Amino acid sequence: MARTNPETRIRLVSTAADMLRRRGLNATSIRELAKAAEAPLGSTYHYFPDGKKQVVLEALEFVGQKVSAMLQDAIQKDAVDGVQTFLGLWSGILQETEFRAGCPVISVAMEEATTEDIELMHREASNIFNRWQAILRDGFVDDGIEATQAEQLATMVVAASEGALAMCRAEKSLKPLENVTAQLLVLIRNAKGQ
Repeated sequence: MARTNPETRIRLVSTAADMLRRRGLNATSIRELAKAAEAPLGSTYHYFPDGKKQVVLEALEFVGQKVSAMLQDAIQKDAVDGVQTFLGLWSGILQETEFRAGCPVISVAMEEATTEDIELMHREASNIFNRWQAILRDGFVDDGIEATQAEQLATMVVAASEGALAMCRAEKSLKPLENVTAQLLVLIRNAKGQ
C-alpha cells in the first residue's frame, strides 16, 4: 500500500496551478508535472488516479479558494480596497514571474472544449469566476452600491482583469492593468457616490 504524504499532494496541486498559469492546459502533462514538482511519476498517479482531469480540477479549486479567501477578506473593509487587492494580486504575479504567468482559470477556460473532461474543467472555471463575481457583488452591495449595478461592476472587474492580464503578458508591461485598475476604481467610487 502506497504511503500518503499531504505535503507532496499539495506541492503537486500548486505546481499544476503554476503550470496552468504559465503554459495552459494542453502543455500541462502529468509527466511534466511530476518533474516540475520533483515527485515520482508513480506518486502523481497515486494521488490523482483520474489523471490530468483530476489534478487540473484540484489545481483550479486550489486557486479559486485562495483568491476567494483573499478577496473576501479585502472586500469586507471597503469596495475600493477589495478591487485594489484583487488587481494587485495579478500585478504581483506578473511582476514576480516577469510576465510569464497569468491566471490559470482563464487559461483553462480558453481551451477548446473537445472532450467531456475539458467541458468539466470549463464548468469549474465558470464556477470560480462566478464565485469571485459573487464576492465582489456582495461587497459592493454592502458598501452601498445598488444591486444591479453591483452585479454589473463585479462582472466588469473580473472580465477586465482577465483581459488586462493577457495584454500585460503580450506587451511585457503593467500598463494595461494599471489603466484598467484606474478606471475601475473611478467607476466604483462613482457608484458609491464619492
